[in-house]
Amino acid sequence: MAGPSLRPHVHWAQRHRQIFLRVELSDVRNPDITITDNVLHFRAQGHGAKGDNIYEFEIEFLEPVEPKPVCRVTQRQLNITVQKKESNWWERLTKQEKRPLFLAPDFDRWLDESDAEMELKEKEEEKINKMKIESRVPKDPFKHLKKGYLIMYNLVQFLGFSWIFVNMTVRLFILGKSFYDTFHTISDMMYFCQTLALMEIMNSLIGLVRSPLIPSVMQIFGRNFVLFVILGSLEEMQSKPVVFFIFYFWSITELFRYPYYMLSCIGIEWKPLTWLRYTVWIPLYPLGGLSEAVCIVQSIPIFSETGKFSLGLPNPLNVTIQFPFVLQIYLIALFLGIFVNFRHLYKQRKQHLGPKKRKVK
Repeated sequence: MAGPSLRPHVHWAQRHRQIFLRVELSDVRNPDITITDNVLHFRAQGHGAKGDNIYEFEIEFLEPVEPKPVCRVTQRQLNITVQKKESNWWERLTKQEKRPLFLAPDFDRWLDESDAEMELKEKEEEKINKMKIESRVPKDPFKHLKKGYLIMYNLVQFLGFSWIFVNMTVRLFILGKSFYDTFHTISDMMYFCQTLALMEIMNSLIGLVRSPLIPSVMQIFGRNFVLFVILGSLEEMQSKPVVFFIFYFWSITELFRYPYYMLSCIGIEWKPLTWLRYTVWIPLYPLGGLSEAVCIVQSIPIFSETGKFSLGLPNPLNVTIQFPFVLQIYLIALFLGIFVNFRHLYKQRKQHLGPKKRKVK
């Protein structure tokens, strides 16, 4: 059973705007701290000079203070900060002239009035200097226009790829349509989205976004090469089942990427979306690259037979650059590009989802 309440040792210090109280109690439990009629009431259970017990005290301040104190509990002590209603220097802490026995100056934080004024002046000068530095930074008159453009771009792309994903899912799994008509039903929207994606390269070039240029160029040109050169130019490829997998993997990835960037433009981070944006690519990116590689391999015999895009150079040797040979070189570049982009995306994932580094004081 707890004994009678006791008074803890309390140390105090002041500044022009605050009162600092340090209560010498460890392992504090259930602190009750209120200010009523300019009197601070304290009651808590903790380990003090008289062992583990209930400790309490009251302090009637010399001048008016704000009624909402700020309390911070540590393992060894309890700190209370009280805001003065007016910024001035008090000659003492309490209204009564005789200092209570449990109250003593906090020499670790103690300053006389001249030192406190110097500290206040330094803080004000620091604030003024900070404002001057900020005022020197030129304001971007097109900031809101740029933000609006990025929000609209990401929204349009999200809606486009959402339409592709939903359309393909409904046609295959609900209506029972086959893989073979994917290109004829989806290609127009995919053409639109992938052509619009070229703006991402421009955005990176002019510094509108901070994303690195090379990974963006590799992904966008790689996709457009498959879409426009391989699938768009060969009718024989448009009815292949691999088209479904290429479009499906592309669309699922973008379902999380574009809304993530759209919310980032307005300073909103939704943690589940962040996790999905930096996680779903792990299986989808290699599967998408593999699907593109299968598509290219299947197109090589068709290009060899038709001679499409093969170039005959006007020279005595009549040397011809066979487009299938170019595709074989491109296959090597494709897998190198997948490796480069995989490393880039993995670094981004560690940056956004990895453990936060603690600052060493």
